[in-house]
Amino acid sequence: MTDAAGIRVVAIADADSFVKWSAALLGAVPGLRPHLLLVRTPLTVSAAQERTALAGTALGPEDVTRVSFAEAAGWLAGQRPDVVVLAGRGPFVRLMGRMIDALEHRPVTVSGLPGMAIPAQRGALDYRRHTDLLVLHSHRELRAFEELGRRIGVQVPTALATLPFARRRQRLLRPERVRAEAVVGGGSGVAVAERPGPGAPVRPPATDIVFAAQALVPATRAERAEIAATLVRAAEAEPGRRVVVKLRSRPGESETHLEREPYHDLLPHRRPPNLVYSYDPMATALETAAGLVTVSSTAAIEATALGVPVIALDSFGVSKSLLNTVFVGSGLLGGRSEVVSGRFRHPHPDWLRDNYFHPEAESTWWERVERLVALRRSGALPPRRVPAAKGGSMHEAWHRASVLGGEDRTVQGAMALAVGAPMTRALAAVRGRRTPSDGGTWADSTTDYTLEPNPFHDSLRR
Repeated sequence: MTDAAGIRVVAIADADSFVKWSAALLGAVPGLRPHLLLVRTPLTVSAAQERTALAGTALGPEDVTRVSFAEAAGWLAGQRPDVVVLAGRGPFVRLMGRMIDALEHRPVTVSGLPGMAIPAQRGALDYRRHTDLLVLHSHRELRAFEELGRRIGVQVPTALATLPFARRRQRLLRPERVRAEAVVGGGSGVAVAERPGPGAPVRPPATDIVFAAQALVPATRAERAEIAATLVRAAEAEPGRRVVVKLRSRPGESETHLEREPYHDLLPHRRPPNLVYSYDPMATALETAAGLVTVSSTAAIEATALGVPVIALDSFGVSKSLLNTVFVGSGLLGGRSEVVSGRFRHPHPDWLRDNYFHPEAESTWWERVERLVALRRSGALPPRRVPAAKGGSMHEAWHRASVLGGEDRTVQGAMALAVGAPMTRALAAVRGRRTPSDGGTWADSTTDYTLEPNPFHDSLRR
């Protein structure tokens, strides 16, 4: 682990999307050589997923250390980083935060979310409320989390970063607006786009349709089967182009969210020969893409960054529960028939600045980190400690075992899971029946935040 301006930085992560995000975020800081500490949980990336997540970043295998949770505190005590980026799902962030609270040399703690975070979710903010800084990636997200924090009484310092996967397009934006034709295969459509200026990189000829699969949306088997059927039709409509199903985990691997209806099970075994699977990094898949299809994946931002046109599927509606309200006004929403005919489009310029493509100069998160480090070194930054669980040691054991799963081999953890699992399900059912009286529900499309619990039933235990 080397430093930039004397600052030593470690990212602590487990799941694939958080590994990719933290490596790309920190790797973009000039002169910084961060280290990545992978803690073993049921979600921790495989070696193959690690290589995919680190592809295109400044981090290599020599910058990664794998440890158990029991080893993590000793490793951090020996390394004495100035900054720790807690890169994981909310319960993981809270567990690692408690571990950091016990360190003699306390680093500045930074947290964030690995992609688009609209709607801003109550749990996402609440679990990260005790970090020194929350990194967000658009002006819209800043407003949403500020309003969410006001509604639930949580104050977390926030800062704006450029979404790592939007950075290449950021350099191409020009104030001139033009009418640009998006043509894929035999179909055509007109969309407003911004023309790259002189000297912008030119992509090689590309014909693939790339589908960015997601674990959470759409949720039902019937809807996911409709997408699978659409991909088959798109492949059959033009045999000379590939339809690439971009997956993030191979059979037997885990990913950030639990996929209950994988596309491997929904696509026919005797599928068209031009309908293929890919486990390559998304950036690699997009090199040969003429268009990207997704419901609400951050891959849409990555494609836009490369000038690849997009269809954000609205065939199942536009709602917070589909995580696609962020695309309202973008010009990217489209249906399954448009995928088959290849009518992809570029986003409207007016949408870009508020949604992930703000000028680079407005991304001041690292400057904020530097100031926090200076304050911590001078003793002027009090720690934001994670409070002890209200239920005492058994509740603490429940939190730990919920995150670590089989990696927690304590008797107390096993007992806590046996007692706590049914209680948690009952509590979730009670909370699910409570409806905020003045907006902020998952059904309310007029706000960019939610006060209700997460509806996805997406347990960390696998």
